[in-house]
Order: sequence, then C-alpha cells, then structure tokens
Amino acid sequence: MPIRAKYVHTNLIARDWKKLAQFYSKVFGCEPKGPERDMAGAWLDGLTSLRNAHLRGVHLRLPGYDDNGPTLEIFGYDQLIEGELINRSGFAHIAFGVDDVDQALQAVITAGGSTVGDVVTTQVDGVGLLRVVYARDPEGNIIELQKWS
Repeated sequence: MPIRAKYVHTNLIARDWKKLAQFYSKVFGCEPKGPERDMAGAWLDGLTSLRNAHLRGVHLRLPGYDDNGPTLEIFGYDQLIEGELINRSGFAHIAFGVDDVDQALQAVITAGGSTVGDVVTTQVDGVGLLRVVYARDPEGNIIELQKWS
C-alpha cells in the first residue's frame, strides 16, 4: 500500500535565482509564495552533504493553483557545480499547459529563453490531439509547452 503523500514543489537550482524567478513570473504568471529564503547552517550541511552550504531563493505559486498548490522552488547556492548531462536520468523538464503553443514559445524567447526543437502536433490514441514544443528558460532548463484538444 502506498504511503499518503502530496506533491509539494519542484526545485530548480539557478545561477541567478532572482532573474530566473522573474522569467517564470513574466512568462507564466507565477507569483511569489511566502518570504524569500536565505538558509545556511549545520542542518543544511547535513541535509545536502555539503560543507558551508548557503542558498537563497523563492517559492513561486504555479498558474492554475491556489495558495495551497504546488510551487516552483527556485534557489541558488553560493557555490555551484556546472555541467550538462543531456541524457542523465532524473529531472528532464517542467510542463505548462497553454492556450496557444506558438504564442507561448514566442513569449519564452522574448523573455530570454530559446527553443529546443520544433513545434509538433500529434494524435495520442485515447487521449487527444497534442500540440507541443520543448523550450529552454534563460538558464537552460527545459520547459514543455503543451495544448491538448
């Protein structure tokens, strides 16, 4: 029997958490929830297995949810490890349902993001018609923009 659980948030680690939070607020209408976070101490070192960990950031309420809905947690550590493993297992993208995929993609690009592939339309048996594209936010995180009909 599964444990009782509730989805709470997705975390993105940013090079510039303030700019990334502004991107998601501007393009998708995410809104800050709660105070900005500034965290450090033995508890954080123990949690992360890092020495002298220090992070700052904010939780953003996702569009379509009330105050009790899941958030997008955007944090930045004082010290980051850079690298890209395109085919690594783990987090791949965050998806947003939009009214117009092409218009949403243009908003992402205008706000400093970029495209990954082409806008495509496909019939998914038993589900419906999907118009979808992958894009990147200004820090390279992948965003799926989708519309079902």
